[in-house]
Amino acid sequence: MTKKYMSFFSGALGLDLGLEEAGLEAVSYNEIEKVFCKTIKTNKPETHLYECDIRELNAKMLLKDHGLKKGELFAIVGGPPCQAFSTAGKRKSLQDERGNVFLHFIDIIEGMRPKYAIIENVRGLLSAAMKHRPHNERGEGYPALTVEESPGGALAHIIAKLEKAGYKASFTLYNSANFGVPQVRERVVILASREGKEIPFVAKTHSDKDDNLPPWKTTKDAIWDLRNRKTLEHTKFPEKRLKYYRLLTSGQNWRSLPVELQKEAMGKSFYSGGGKTGFLRRLDWNKPSPTLVTSPTMPATDLCHPDKDRPLSVEEYARIQTFPDTYKFEGKTLDKYKQLGNAVPCGLGKAIGEHLIKFDEGKLEKYNTDGKLSRYLNTDHKSWYQNLRKEHTDLTLFQ
Repeated sequence: MTKKYMSFFSGALGLDLGLEEAGLEAVSYNEIEKVFCKTIKTNKPETHLYECDIRELNAKMLLKDHGLKKGELFAIVGGPPCQAFSTAGKRKSLQDERGNVFLHFIDIIEGMRPKYAIIENVRGLLSAAMKHRPHNERGEGYPALTVEESPGGALAHIIAKLEKAGYKASFTLYNSANFGVPQVRERVVILASREGKEIPFVAKTHSDKDDNLPPWKTTKDAIWDLRNRKTLEHTKFPEKRLKYYRLLTSGQNWRSLPVELQKEAMGKSFYSGGGKTGFLRRLDWNKPSPTLVTSPTMPATDLCHPDKDRPLSVEEYARIQTFPDTYKFEGKTLDKYKQLGNAVPCGLGKAIGEHLIKFDEGKLEKYNTDGKLSRYLNTDHKSWYQNLRKEHTDLTLFQ
């Protein structure tokens, strides 16, 4: 029996391509960005696309559109906009307009009652508050943070809302490199079951350690055969940056320059805190790529080819995100980078899809209870809740 699902906040379909390769069937996608929609229509012209804000949709109309009854759908899938939770943003969280679409997404899940829900987001969701208090209004002379203003409040509220709707939710932070993706990219994935069974963590298929698993895939594995192709699409670095890149080799960054050149290249940033490892960064052929961002030429997150004096190309981005070579991205070059930089790697999507199907069919040979699937500590729901309860014993306040 076909396992049908609906996709929301579909983007360039990275997660969806993986789920579909695993054996799920999308009955519809939903995306608001016009250029993303063009990409979807080019590659998936037969699948229904809701080209609109998710808040224009509701469970009743979606069920009617597809001739479905409440509870018939295998899954609802989506990655609500992450900017409200990103550590790089203002972090207004659920007060943010984009945070509110997250809650509307949960309302659709509650109204349609799929058997499962798959929700992905950035690592910042783990520490986002329900309400954000500006940093200049904290500390001495100000009241203590309320429960709603505390780190973790947004996710606790979302999980409580799912559980109130009758779903059992588990989550952890997954490093995509552990699933055959040639990229160190961390994403929170929530798996929720309507039938009250806790879905175990997805077992990793690759490792950076000697534990009887294939090693992590490297940048070389992904893009070596593209290195001499003449028609690659890419932007350019300014000449003042190329001056330094020409002195760096694969795996090096600004720290590999002589000290005087470091100061010259970095300017005021040389004296600021933080690791600054994204500045003047050449990818290492023999390691997975760092996280791909929406532009490879931003000074603090440069993504330079391992030995060419240029940024990674669109085609190399697609390989590292495990998209098929035949997949076509619409729009200008910067639009394509944005679509790819925002995507979930297809390889991670496939691993999640295969895992959920095995769980549904009772074919998981053993349950993975180890949440250590990322580079960070306390990122699975068990240890995460333990830490949250140390600060707030009464989590019913989040509901």
